Amino acid sequence: MEWLKQLSRAIDYIESNLTGDISYDEAAKIACCSTYYFQRMFSYVAGIPLSDYIRRRRMTKAAYELQISKAKIMDIGSKYGYASPTSFNRAFQAVHGVAPIVARIEGTILNAYPRLSFSIKVTGGESMRYRVETKDPIRIVGVRVELQEDQEQNFEIAPKFWDRTLKSNVVSEICKLANKQPQGILGVTVYQNPEEIYYYIAASTDKAVPENLQAYEIPAATWVIFEGDGHFQESIQTIFKRFLTEWLPFSGYEYAQLPDIEVYPINDLNVRSGHSEVWIAVKKAK
Repeated sequence: MEWLKQLSRAIDYIESNLTGDISYDEAAKIACCSTYYFQRMFSYVAGIPLSDYIRRRRMTKAAYELQISKAKIMDIGSKYGYASPTSFNRAFQAVHGVAPIVARIEGTILNAYPRLSFSIKVTGGESMRYRVETKDPIRIVGVRVELQEDQEQNFEIAPKFWDRTLKSNVVSEICKLANKQPQGILGVTVYQNPEEIYYYIAASTDKAVPENLQAYEIPAATWVIFEGDGHFQESIQTIFKRFLTEWLPFSGYEYAQLPDIEVYPINDLNVRSGHSEVWIAVKKAK
């Protein structure tokens, strides 16, 4: 449960700086993880990217001030970090659907986005199928695309990369390499440093690396392995959210911040739903 407390403290920091500069690095430090992993975990738990959350909260506060104060619209926009009336107007309309000046008209419908809070709550008792295994280093071979620290961009990059790869001949070459665990076609997110973040479509193998492919070795680790069924993208996102909010807080483990592995069946790569696995590296909590 400690990591949820850390995440709540990071939200406290964000909320106290809505009218100032918000450092993703500082928020991640409070949450005891890297900036990349903080944004990644936040997006799974909250259901929206961190940048969207901050924008919505700032525009919620700005709407309140527009309705209860006589301050100039330009001054309110500047207070919430917008250097020009145009940028503030664009952000406000994206959240509320109307311009800031319209928000001052009585009866105008606006959107309020409350502050996020994290707590453990009793749900329907739906089971999570998982197993824990310790593995030697896992060597993957495949193709990769560069990701960004901004998760909002990555949610567009990875699906497009899958589409391009599945339409190419290289995916069949990757499948032929698969001869080690995890068995299947793999989607692997690898964070090395802020300038080197990659998403691999690959296979676990000990075979030689073809000239047109790239290899990466994931360190030996303890893995919690979850099974899922349904539409792949929705199933993977649900597993990550439940791992972070339901499984991890009571497991006695911590997130190891190693590459996450999505495992998909090889039999028909054009199918977008079915049985899948997510391998998440963990370590014993201190």
